[in-house]
Amino acid sequence: MIKQYILSKIHLIISILIVVPVAFVYGFNPEFLFEIHPESTDEHNILKAIMGLYLGLATIWILGLYKPYFYRTALTTNTVFMLGLGLGRCLSMLTEGMPSPAFIFGTIGELVLGVYGLWVLKAEPFRQN
Repeated sequence: MIKQYILSKIHLIISILIVVPVAFVYGFNPEFLFEIHPESTDEHNILKAIMGLYLGLATIWILGLYKPYFYRTALTTNTVFMLGLGLGRCLSMLTEGMPSPAFIFGTIGELVLGVYGLWVLKAEPFRQN
C-alpha cells in the first residue's frame, strides 16, 4: 500500500520540490540561476506572473497529495505542465540551438516527469473518495 502511494505521487513531490524554489527565483532573482536580466517593469511583471503560475500549480499538486478529490486534477495538471515545458524546450532546441547543460538536464527531467505522469494517469483507477 505504501509502495503504491509513493509510486503514484513521487513525481508530484519531486515537482513541488523543484518548481516552488524556481518560482521564487523567477519572481525575485532570475539572475541567480539564469542569464535573465530584466530591466523594465513589464519584464519584471512577466516574471512575477510566471512565479504566480508556478506557485498556483504547485498548490494544486500539494492539494493532490493530501486531498483525494484533487488527486486526478493534480496528476493531470502536473503532466500537462511538465510535457508542455519539456516539449517547448525541445522546440527551442530545434529553432534556436542548444541551451546550457542545466537547461538540457531540466528538459530531460520535465519529459521524464511528464511521461511518468501519463503512466500514472493510465494506471490509476481514480476513485472519488
